[in-house]
Amino acid sequence: MDNTTEKESHYSHLETLPVSALLQHMNQEDRTVPDAVEKALPQLEKLVTAAVEKMKAGGRLFYIGAGTSGRLGVVDASECPPTFGVPFDWVVGIIAGGDSAIRKAVEFAEDDAEQAWKDLLAYNITDKDVLVGIAASGRTPYVIGGLKTAQQHGLVTGCIVCNAGSLVAAEAQYPVEVVTGPEFVTGSTRLKAGTAQKLVLNMLSTAVMIQLGRVKGNKMVDMQLTNHKLVDRGTRMIMQETGLNEQTAANLLQQHGSVRKAVEAYQQSK
Repeated sequence: MDNTTEKESHYSHLETLPVSALLQHMNQEDRTVPDAVEKALPQLEKLVTAAVEKMKAGGRLFYIGAGTSGRLGVVDASECPPTFGVPFDWVVGIIAGGDSAIRKAVEFAEDDAEQAWKDLLAYNITDKDVLVGIAASGRTPYVIGGLKTAQQHGLVTGCIVCNAGSLVAAEAQYPVEVVTGPEFVTGSTRLKAGTAQKLVLNMLSTAVMIQLGRVKGNKMVDMQLTNHKLVDRGTRMIMQETGLNEQTAANLLQQHGSVRKAVEAYQQSK
């Protein structure tokens, strides 16, 4: 395995640098991340296609990870219901050590190769579902064990890693390997590797939801109306789609609870 995420930083004596240099150097490193993601797009396409097929047949999408990787999975999963109006259990993020590990690191939680499958069983996971392991290093036992057991139970498996030829990727049917190289602060994978994982998760969940019909045109027509900003956005979307005035559109949105339902109701009434 080529463990580039642990290699020495290209920069040294960081504590002696002025703030302007710190920021410029970090920005230079961050600019390399989209290029690394681009190289992995063919792999990501295969994972998206497999996930869509399973979810169209009633399956769910699960993420497992530890530390930063686990937190990113939880964030992506938690944003799917408000963004796309899907049930909260369609996309599920699980972090090693449980939800308390989102805020405070749980010592050695990532080292238990058996725990991930136990955590997944609490969600009645089956071979209809898809499991994606997230691990910058590609060697997290929690993720390796979860993927290995999932494959034994017939699940479609994928992963997002930031080293080539990793143990995690070896356990995934659809590995996505985004090789981001040494970090600005040596080994701090919350930086470039974390940014790469966030980009890939954005693309994975968004592409899946579009393929599942949760976006119309380029609009979030099923978004949850959880604050005034989103109600205003939904009202404008209805106005744009129907030509109605603001008050009528707002009333329609309030009556039907989503942009999609409001527009469909209006079109059916014509």
